[in-house]
Amino acid sequence: MTAARNPKLIGILLFLLITFLHADAQSILIAYGNSWKYLDNGSNQGTAWRSSSFNDASWLTARSRFGYGDPVATCIKPGVSCGSNYCSPNPSTCTKYITYYFRKSFTIANKSLFSSFTIKMFRDDGVAVYINGVRIVSNNLVAGAAYNTFATAAAADDGQIEQTFANIPTTNFVNGTNVLAVEVHQNSTTSSDLTFDLQLAGIIPSSVSLTRGPYLQMGSQTALTFRWRTNYASNSRVQIGTVYGSYPIVVNDTNKTTEHAVRIKGLTSNTKYYYRIGTSTQVLQGSTSNFFTTVPAANTTRKVRIAAFGDCGRNDNSFQTQTLTQYRNYLTANGIDAADAMILLGDNAYNSGTDAEYTTNFFTPYGSSILKNHKLYPAPGNHDYYSTSQTSRTGAYYKNFSMPKAGECGGVASGTEAYYSFDIGNIHFLSLDSYGQESPNNTRLYDTLGPQVTWVKKDLNANTKKWVVVYWHHPPYTMGSHNSDTETELINIRNNFIRILERYGVDLIICGHSHDYERSYLLKGHYGNEATFNLATHAVSNSSGKYDGSGNSCPYITASGAANHGTVYVVAGSSGADGGVNTGYPHNAMPFSFDDGGMLYFEVDDNRLDAKFIRRDGIVADKFTIMQNVNNTSTYSITAGTSITLKASWPGSYIWNTGASTRSITITPPAGTTVYTVKDFTTGTCLTDHITVTAFPNISPVTLTKNRAQLNNNKK
Repeated sequence: MTAARNPKLIGILLFLLITFLHADAQSILIAYGNSWKYLDNGSNQGTAWRSSSFNDASWLTARSRFGYGDPVATCIKPGVSCGSNYCSPNPSTCTKYITYYFRKSFTIANKSLFSSFTIKMFRDDGVAVYINGVRIVSNNLVAGAAYNTFATAAAADDGQIEQTFANIPTTNFVNGTNVLAVEVHQNSTTSSDLTFDLQLAGIIPSSVSLTRGPYLQMGSQTALTFRWRTNYASNSRVQIGTVYGSYPIVVNDTNKTTEHAVRIKGLTSNTKYYYRIGTSTQVLQGSTSNFFTTVPAANTTRKVRIAAFGDCGRNDNSFQTQTLTQYRNYLTANGIDAADAMILLGDNAYNSGTDAEYTTNFFTPYGSSILKNHKLYPAPGNHDYYSTSQTSRTGAYYKNFSMPKAGECGGVASGTEAYYSFDIGNIHFLSLDSYGQESPNNTRLYDTLGPQVTWVKKDLNANTKKWVVVYWHHPPYTMGSHNSDTETELINIRNNFIRILERYGVDLIICGHSHDYERSYLLKGHYGNEATFNLATHAVSNSSGKYDGSGNSCPYITASGAANHGTVYVVAGSSGADGGVNTGYPHNAMPFSFDDGGMLYFEVDDNRLDAKFIRRDGIVADKFTIMQNVNNTSTYSITAGTSITLKASWPGSYIWNTGASTRSITITPPAGTTVYTVKDFTTGTCLTDHITVTAFPNISPVTLTKNRAQLNNNKK
């Protein structure tokens, strides 16, 4: 009967095929018949011989199978009184040694390729197997057996049936040189035979699973790095496309690893892509939440959205879970699929920044939601360094994240992942390291002649973007869980470093470290302690900046790129950590403050920046707006009878003296001079553009004769 007519046979064949396709492969690391070091003198070797560092140079060398009284490749000496011809005939009448020792060195290039190990062997009678000094297999032998301990039983198979010991953990194996040590014990001193041979195989799993990620790094207009971790080493594959379910772009990496990092280049800017990640034979993740949008160009007309999380690596009083939930709720309520960047302000994994703490306190809570679709740009904090040295920069933070040290995402190359810059739209960002130390003189961020500050100056000097945002961990002003009047590193940053940033026209500085929210006026020139702060001297504007129609709430107004135009300082270190406040809270320069959990979210639309503190209860507890190059006065000359389009200098709300309420109006003015004004409709008092148009006969080209911006920060 053919298989086609036998459904039962077909089922059996399909089962066998599926079993074969899903069977784990193996790699033979020690084969039967291999060369071993051995000792057959019956001596007491104690326990030192099991170690990988033991010197076995004086031992004999031969190929297995070893033994006597049975067919073997190498006949070993049975006992001290067995004479010289002890293999033929079988010396059954002499007293045998109890214990025989064997050692074998071998190399593993990458142990993460293996899910487990399997030992197969022939043995007669009892045996114990050690890897790098740790016992992993025993049979017919008690734990702690000495050199004169008999096997617990004679081998029933007389050592002629292969024994299998599977599912041996990879724990005690290492990458590089390993040593397998074996002791074989007789059941009695009158035993007629002995047998030993062994095979070691690494088991290669047929499938792998995700243990971390995916998460997105080093996002630029045309490229993105995908990272994830698997339980076993495998090759890597990323597939992407602009339509969910269709992935025409495929990038493979044949190197087998558990730490996967794949960079895809040649993408289109400001474009949403869906992706899935896995191996050449297995998709590990690829749902509708696996997407990203490439960075927009500097001339983008859409809003750029940024989410800042500070001290997020623990969950004090549910700060972490509640803040994350309310941030996601905010996105949903406003029809936003993801921010363009998730920036980390340091202390990303408490308490010491170990890899295990990163797994538990960062990747687990954020990985199932926003990490798979937010491009991540971190900065380190002091807790990220506690499991390593300040100078090495080799801890879990640096292993877990990929940073654009070569200028891959804009800015000047820093040459280190400790600090770097990048561009998103018309915003230039700098991520700095305020705790690590740099060679050759162990300088830190506040050492203004050190490598980091030297690079900061070079980078800011080269910047051409409209907005500059700088973030790091330790704040210059705080009275939260830390005190900037008494803590040396905070004092040094305030005294030495921030004046450089103000000189280069930095618009916004965001820090963590203190476990609260604090926000300043638009400041410049305040480098002393809290008591020296003078509102009239150090605040460019005494407005709240909330721009909500309340009293004294006009936006902060600056000139793009101008030196010392004023900077807003924010402490947002309560995305996960709680810690109370110091006496004197809030800081005099930081009056807009809340001792509660939350995160900072801000949007940039052309020359307008709007920031919000989203508290862990979902309330927007604070907000502020910065405008650049507004309150303009302009003069145009045109030909009478022709039209001209006039445009307000800000994005927002408008009321023209013509009655129009759009940002742009097209008018055909009468002959002569006409003055057009546009105000912000929200309050009618914060922003005003004055545009004078003179219509002359017989003048064809439109010419701009004067354009003057007024900084009106103290306007109520």
